[in-house]
Amino acid sequence: MNAHHDDSALSRVAGAIAEPARTKMLCALMDGHARTSTEMAIIAEVSASTASAHLARLKEDSLVKLHTQGRHRYYSLAGPHIAQVLEALMVISQHTAIAFIATTPSRLQFARTCYDHMAGTLAVRLHDHFIEAGWLVGADAYQLTAGGEKAMSELGVDVDTLRTQRRRFACSCLDWSMRRPHLAGALGAALLQSLLRRQWVTQDLDSRALGLTPKGRKALAERFGMDDL
Repeated sequence: MNAHHDDSALSRVAGAIAEPARTKMLCALMDGHARTSTEMAIIAEVSASTASAHLARLKEDSLVKLHTQGRHRYYSLAGPHIAQVLEALMVISQHTAIAFIATTPSRLQFARTCYDHMAGTLAVRLHDHFIEAGWLVGADAYQLTAGGEKAMSELGVDVDTLRTQRRRFACSCLDWSMRRPHLAGALGAALLQSLLRRQWVTQDLDSRALGLTPKGRKALAERFGMDDL
């Protein structure tokens, strides 16, 4: 009975994601911003009434959530776990039988948001550096070593506060464009916010793209030896 229910629920969610207009909506929300149904209609290239029906389906299947602010209604992804699923599906959707060649637009491939954390080449390289430096240990679910806690504190990340949050502390997320992990979870989100506060990266208002500033380029070269960015 439970197995049958699980199969049916999975099929329903897969169907919700599979519809092209709804796929466009979900991918647009992966930058972590909330958008109105009118904006979603423009993104999905459908009428306002059709967009409302699609958003109702996505909300019913717990893929998006609704925020009401006065007379305004906004939609966002239901949580970072939805972004991680979408990122993984993007990997699966590529032609894995042939040699992988990234086709993501160059700006998005270099650095972008994956809901509330960073993805792309820069994020993967930071993840790899944290592993190689011995700051992160574990597989999939990570823990910070003493050296890692010190490094994150120096970046302005409040590790103790992160551990009290009701979400995974640190975990890997398979990167769509790189096909390798980047850092997700509460730590990944806090790291992105730290980089934004320090103006090492900037965030586009109308896309998922992140830009590396001259200040950030210099800091990453000095701190992490990334002098080839």
